[in-house]
Amino acid sequence: MPVESGSSAAARQAKQKRKSHSLSIRRTNSTEQERLGLQRDMLEGQDSKLPLSLRTNLLDLFSQIEREFENLYIENLELRREIETLNDRLADGQTVEGADLAKGALKTKASHSTSQLSQKLKTTYKASTSKIVSSFKATTSRAVCQLVREYVGHRDGIWDLSVSRTQPVVLGTASADHSAMLWSIETGKCLLKYAGHQGSVNSIKFHPTEQMALTASGDQTAHIWRYMVQLPTPQPVADISQQTPCEDDVDSSDKDEADGEAEGPSDCPSLRVATTTLRSHQGAVTASWDRAANLYDVETAELVHSLTGHDQELTHCCTHPTQRLVVTSSRDTTFRLWDFRDPSIHSVNVFQGHTDTVTSAVFTVGDNVVSGSDDRTVKVWDLKNMRSPIATIRTDSAVNRISVSVTQKIIALPHDNRQVRLFDMAGVRLARLPQSNRTGHRRMVCCSAWCEDNTSCNLFTCGFDRQAIGWNINIPALLQEK
Repeated sequence: MPVESGSSAAARQAKQKRKSHSLSIRRTNSTEQERLGLQRDMLEGQDSKLPLSLRTNLLDLFSQIEREFENLYIENLELRREIETLNDRLADGQTVEGADLAKGALKTKASHSTSQLSQKLKTTYKASTSKIVSSFKATTSRAVCQLVREYVGHRDGIWDLSVSRTQPVVLGTASADHSAMLWSIETGKCLLKYAGHQGSVNSIKFHPTEQMALTASGDQTAHIWRYMVQLPTPQPVADISQQTPCEDDVDSSDKDEADGEAEGPSDCPSLRVATTTLRSHQGAVTASWDRAANLYDVETAELVHSLTGHDQELTHCCTHPTQRLVVTSSRDTTFRLWDFRDPSIHSVNVFQGHTDTVTSAVFTVGDNVVSGSDDRTVKVWDLKNMRSPIATIRTDSAVNRISVSVTQKIIALPHDNRQVRLFDMAGVRLARLPQSNRTGHRRMVCCSAWCEDNTSCNLFTCGFDRQAIGWNINIPALLQEK
C-alpha cells in the first residue's frame, strides 16, 4: 500500500473522530440541560435547610465538574485509540508520514496528563508515603532492639526492677502483689519469691558485693534479706521479634492480659523472713511518702541521717556510684542533691527544673544527673554547674523511673503510654523499643534498668501488665545509626 494513501486514510479517520467527538459533546450538553431541569424540579419538592438559590448554584458547580470529567474521559479514549493505531502500524513495519509529529503531540498530551496525575498523587498519598518511611525505620529499629525474654508470674503490676552485681547474676522485680521475685535472666524461670511484706513492694535493690537484697514497701518497712539461688541450664533463645509484624503504635489499651489472673510459678521457692527490718518511716517506704529519705547503717539497722525538706511525698532516691552524694526526687516538682563528702558539713541544693512530679533523678558514672518528670520532659544536668540543664528531652507522655547505661550513657525512658524510648546524653533520640499487640508492654511502663555485661539481655523494663521484659540492644549499631 502506498504511503500517501495510508496517510490520507489516517487523516480521514481523525476527522471522523473529531466530528463524532463534537457530536457527543453536543449530545452531552443537551442531555445535561434536561437533567439539570429535572433535578431542579425534584429539589423544589425536597426538604432542605439550604436556600433554593444556593442549592441550584451547587448543582451547577457539580454539573460543570461532571462535564470536565466526561471531556477528560473521552480525550483519554481517543488517545488510547491513536496509540493502538500507531502501535499496529509500527508492528506491521509501515512508515506513516507525520508519525513523528503525532508522537510529539501524544507526548505533549501525555506529559500534561502525567503532571496533573502526579500532583494529585502527591497530595493524596502524602500520608501513605510517610507511613512507608516509618515502617522502614521500624524495620531498622527492630534489628537494633529485639525482645528476648518475658518474665511472667506476678499477680499485679510491677513497680521496680534491678539486676544484681554479684554472681550468680539475677533479675529482681518488686510488685504490687506484696512480693518480690528473683529470676534467671537466661531462662525466664523464677528462682525465689520473697513474701515477707504486708503491702505493695515498691522497690528492690541489690548489695554490691553480697547476695543480699533490699525491698521497700507500703507497709512502712524496708526489708534486707539474703538469698541463695542456683541458675538453671540456659535454653535456646527464641527470636520473638520475627513473630511480630512491626513497631507500629498499635492501640492495645483495650486488650487485657491474655492469661487473665496469672498465678505465680508453682515450683518457685518462697522466703518470708527478713534478715533486717527497718522501721523509722511514718508512711510508705519508697524513698518515703512521709517526705523524708532515711540513711541506715546496714550492719546495725540504726538510722544515720534523715533527709527532710521536701514539701510533698518522695518518689525516688539514688546514690552516686563513687561519691558520697544522694539525690532525691519528689512530687513537689523538685529534686534535691545531698552532699556528704565533707563529714563536718552536710549541704543540700534544691533544683526546680520541672513543672510536675519528678518521678526519678539518677547519677551517671561521670558528673551528670538525669531527671525525669510527669511534665513529659527529661533533663540532663552537670554537677559542676546545675544552674540550667545541658540538654532537655521533650516527649509525648509522662516519664517514669529512668536508667542510664554505664559505658555509653544511653538513657532509657519508660512512659505511661506503654512506650520505651532511648536517647543519648545530648537529647538525640536513638530508638523506640518495638511495641504492638504481641510485643512489648500492654500497660504503663514503670521502670527500666541496664545490664550491659549480659550478652543476651542488656536492658530490662517492667510495667503494670504484670511482666518484666528483657531486651537485646545492639548498642554499636544503635550509635552508628545516629
